[in-house]
Amino acid sequence: MSETEQPPTTTAEARALAADAAHELLTRAGADGFDALVVLGSGWTDAVDTLGSPDIGFEARELPGFLAPAGEGHGTTVHSMWVGDKRVVVFTGRLHLYEGHDPMRVVHAVRTGIAAGARLAVLTGSVGSLRVDIAPGQPVVLSDHINLTARSPLVGPTFVDLSSVYSPRLRRLVHEVDASLAEGVYAATPGPQLQTPTESKVLRQAGADVVGRSIPLEAIAAVEMGAEVLGLSIVSNDALGAVLEPFDGERAMEIVRQRARRLGELLNRLLVRA
Repeated sequence: MSETEQPPTTTAEARALAADAAHELLTRAGADGFDALVVLGSGWTDAVDTLGSPDIGFEARELPGFLAPAGEGHGTTVHSMWVGDKRVVVFTGRLHLYEGHDPMRVVHAVRTGIAAGARLAVLTGSVGSLRVDIAPGQPVVLSDHINLTARSPLVGPTFVDLSSVYSPRLRRLVHEVDASLAEGVYAATPGPQLQTPTESKVLRQAGADVVGRSIPLEAIAAVEMGAEVLGLSIVSNDALGAVLEPFDGERAMEIVRQRARRLGELLNRLLVRA
């Protein structure tokens, strides 16, 4: 799909495009289906090296409906991998609303992975911390989200239950793998601007623990298609302390990149158990 082509306008059209992409993905991978999908967020690209045993990889934009991510720290490839006895499709980058994309395009990778058989969706990213006890460099398991983008990847009269967006079973499993992991509520803002200090305080008062610009729309699409979802983010910066220490994008990205390989090992142990 080129930048000028129109994205799907209904959930049914989005599913049909995902089915076309899934067919091409399975053909290239020589697979009957995938057990899980992983979307790697900003700075997570090197996690693919420790996540599993590689099978095949290629540019994601070679699949129907895909565009190359433009966000810093995002890869452009898709990989078929083995993690234990599970076949996993890994997208090394994602699209965002702040790049000017429609929600249907933003969640296309997730829909494609599920259309290709994945029943588990692991969605990763980097976030700003809204809590003094969650520091940069610390992974956070998502327990819930607040979607403040005013957008949805769903169109139509079918209501989707989001009472347990992030699978309690998968959350238990990831805590068995690493009991030190914090849990938190993710506030999604559209970006590209970061929030003001007062906005950060309001988000904290509303119950958010971390803030970012990606995962919740993908989670909504995954739940609508019947997949279990695990959200895992790593804190790249202190969102509450922005007045004392202004945001440094290079430093935030380096914090994530330094931990990407260990995060891949964490995802490996989780998927083996899942």
